[in-house]
Amino acid sequence: MVSINGLGDLWDKLLGAQPDPPPLLVLVTAVVALVVVATRLPWRVARNAVTIAHEGGHALAALLTGRRLHGIRLHSDTSGLTLSAGRPTGPGMILTLLAGYVAPSLVGLAGAWLLGGNRITLLLWLAVALLLGMLVLIRNVFGVLSLLVTGGVVLAVSWYAAPQVQAAFAWTGVWFLLLGGVRPVVELQRLRSRGRMPQSDADQLARLTPFPALFWVTVFAVVNLLALAVGAALLAGPILTDAGLTI
Repeated sequence: MVSINGLGDLWDKLLGAQPDPPPLLVLVTAVVALVVVATRLPWRVARNAVTIAHEGGHALAALLTGRRLHGIRLHSDTSGLTLSAGRPTGPGMILTLLAGYVAPSLVGLAGAWLLGGNRITLLLWLAVALLLGMLVLIRNVFGVLSLLVTGGVVLAVSWYAAPQVQAAFAWTGVWFLLLGGVRPVVELQRLRSRGRMPQSDADQLARLTPFPALFWVTVFAVVNLLALAVGAALLAGPILTDAGLTI
């Protein structure tokens, strides 16, 4: 059994703030994340994390708007599918479609807010909890494996890694979500311009609203770029502090 003191220590560890990371760590993790997002092979592997957040955004929006969620599928080509039932039109369907492309960047922004307060452990444990919650909704083998591997890595880092490694992992992950949320929007419009994604979220939104698909692609881009700008400012706190500046 876990003692009351043990539970108190665990609670303090979860909610306690860690020391400010060195400014160099913030810069290096940003560069690493940018290289991963901008380089073809690393992006093809790491994009699975963006897909998890994308489909999780669809699922959460569906639940919050009262739709019946049937499940999520994640595929090895980094595509995904979230199935829900309800009215095929109306605000619920619109918000469910809208949530996917903005979810990775908004998750990254929430992570940047936590890291701005040096809540590294809380961030990592929340990530594990969200992945476990999403796991029960997965309906294919690759999706289960993808979430188990991702969640296992985050859990191992949060439990066994040294504080400096946890900080590097957390900052890299959040930078990656902020930067990685932008690239799929660019890819979406590139594929749309070639007529290769007629059933994209933006095109489905165009059929449900008076606005064209390009309008919705622009909405995705604006939201994600704003999240990147605000998130970058939060993550750059240690650099600004070291320079004698404040946000």
